[in-house]
Amino acid sequence: MTGSSMLANVSPAANAAFETGAFRQVRIAFQPIVDLRRGSVYAYEALVRGANGEGAPEVLAAVPQARRAVFDHRTMLLALFAAAKLDLRTRLALNLAPSAFVHPGTIMSLRAAAESVGLAPRHMILELSESEPLNQLRIAESLHAYRAMGFVVAIDDFGAGHAGLGLLASYQPQLLKIDMHLVRGVGGDSVRQAIIESVIGIAGKLGCAVVAEGVETEADARRLLALGIHLQQGYLYARPGLEALPIPDLSWAAF
Repeated sequence: MTGSSMLANVSPAANAAFETGAFRQVRIAFQPIVDLRRGSVYAYEALVRGANGEGAPEVLAAVPQARRAVFDHRTMLLALFAAAKLDLRTRLALNLAPSAFVHPGTIMSLRAAAESVGLAPRHMILELSESEPLNQLRIAESLHAYRAMGFVVAIDDFGAGHAGLGLLASYQPQLLKIDMHLVRGVGGDSVRQAIIESVIGIAGKLGCAVVAEGVETEADARRLLALGIHLQQGYLYARPGLEALPIPDLSWAAF
């Protein structure tokens, strides 16, 4: 399926957004999530960047709230195209704001796009952020729909917002990504260690795997691994690469 034919599965507003200058400036970077148990890449997360490499906060600040779902449609397709061009051979993680996550057109356009690049739903991780107010009922309904199609669903930045526990109570995703503000410094912080240990315990009882975000030091990585978190992501392993799949540095770990 070509890029233009794929857009037929996206809302008219999203199609129009493709023609605006602001959306044409978007680029995609990829950062690996590593599996320290296997010594390999578990997934690559697609991250939005500006024309000159500006970070996601700067890019998203320029997107009107009413256009956020459209924007996420756009970047979702761009990420899939970029991953296919780079011959991605592992899982792909995509960030979705709540408005895009529950949008009726998202799941169909996502499935069509995935099929067009030969990526099975089970190899796609949809990371739900708390960047907007959450409608618990609609989120739960959407989670069930994505799971039914085989997609992997994650709660992103767990511990940073107010709705994480509510989402867990309403529906159990397959992955929890612990926010970097809880992760950074965990190697020497007994309070952070206790909180993360509690999250691991809850996740384990619910059958959720745990990913630690923002891992920057070997001390933090070792402590997280000792606590039982073998899926990790952060600058210690690789910085995001613009239109590239960085090879993670696992030199500190013995496999």
